[in-house]
Amino acid sequence: MSLAAIRSATIISAFLFASSVCSQAQQPNLSDFKNNLAPYVVAPEHAVDKMLEMANLKPGETLYDLGCGDGRIIIAAAKRYKVKAVGVEISEQLARKAVENARKAGVENDVKVIHQDFMRTDLSDANVVTLYLATTANDTLRPNLERYLRPKTRVVSYDYPIPGWKAIETRESPGHSGITHTIYLYEVPDSIKK
Repeated sequence: MSLAAIRSATIISAFLFASSVCSQAQQPNLSDFKNNLAPYVVAPEHAVDKMLEMANLKPGETLYDLGCGDGRIIIAAAKRYKVKAVGVEISEQLARKAVENARKAGVENDVKVIHQDFMRTDLSDANVVTLYLATTANDTLRPNLERYLRPKTRVVSYDYPIPGWKAIETRESPGHSGITHTIYLYEVPDSIKK
């Protein structure tokens, strides 16, 4: 079995396990995900820290997190790096949770959550984009990234590469059950045609 297949099976297993242990009130509404490119799986805090560190965020920049879930990446980015953070989430329930978490963290003025399919989102004002999607989803998303993102925009992907792009840096991140995860940093090249 290939490494990509193992990682995909791990994410699906984690999603199914999380769904089975959460009470019905805590689970996102699965009908929200009918057009979704990836299941909802939470990135560990240490991975979020490493992703944001690799993004080399500067105060005043704008970060987009595609599939922001509960908002942990956008909240951490706004708090620690003083950036404008935009989360895009297809699940209405998770989008509301992200807004609530941003308010609780005191960063509601620096965080915006958009409830929509990120395939329909204009990303042109992003300096950084973060992703935790499967390789096939990254491949589907790549034309949008190439259309909207300016040259030198940084894209950080947890666990899965973007087919057709060459990472400028990778770092390993420990996971559960001894599995090591890879974080990929890309920079949109000047040569990508809009």
